[in-house]
Amino acid sequence: MKSLFPVGAFAAALTVTVATATETATTAEPLGAEVRQLILSIAPDWSSSQGTLQRYERATNGQWTKVGEAVPVNYGKHGLAWGRGVRGEAEPGLRKRESDGRTPAGAFTLGVIYGNDPRLPDGADFPYHQVTDADAWPDDPKNPFYNRHVAVDAANPPAWFKSQRMRTGDPAYRWRVEIRHNADPVEPGTGSATFFHVRRGETRPTSGCTTMAEPALRELVIWLRAAANPHYVVLPRTEYLRLWQAWGLPAPEPAN
Repeated sequence: MKSLFPVGAFAAALTVTVATATETATTAEPLGAEVRQLILSIAPDWSSSQGTLQRYERATNGQWTKVGEAVPVNYGKHGLAWGRGVRGEAEPGLRKRESDGRTPAGAFTLGVIYGNDPRLPDGADFPYHQVTDADAWPDDPKNPFYNRHVAVDAANPPAWFKSQRMRTGDPAYRWRVEIRHNADPVEPGTGSATFFHVRRGETRPTSGCTTMAEPALRELVIWLRAAANPHYVVLPRTEYLRLWQAWGLPAPEPAN
């Protein structure tokens, strides 16, 4: 099991912990041979707040193979908009903005898993950080630590901390798998705090995260391996049909 450790300090009262996941630079082929785990989520259209998610693994011959069954997921209440990941920024269309209620579309690397428990479930092996009363993830574009994990001195927190802290003990946030939207580099105002987490209701939409039932998320958490360079791709079906070959994705299946 791997852990996340503080990597720096800010003034006397503020210790900054930035996610230590390897930052993957934008490339022409976001799903090159080094990407051996893929999480593919397809929405019916841009305005959809629900879709499906399927896991894949890539064999040595380059072929994608399904892992498990497809599971239902919830997106932002206003659907999807192009996000800032390893692919998607150059595509024409609506752009993700802070507080727009949309899930960022595109291809993204994954960061750290943040959770309530002291450790991940048995069988999991991925960078992990247990959330405490000192952890924050600012969504205020004016905050210098916008869209970053920050650990403060809990005995002397900055003024902004109360409104930007990460919740502890919330069942929906038992595991938060970081989707690295707007992370390489961060651009203020283009969206923050994007995760996989447990849904709050079977069809309840989110503010921009991708949510699912707890058993499905647990299975995902146990399956992930950092060495396999997992990527998350989320697209409306029309964009998936247009881009799957260029992005190196699994071939489409007939729509239900």
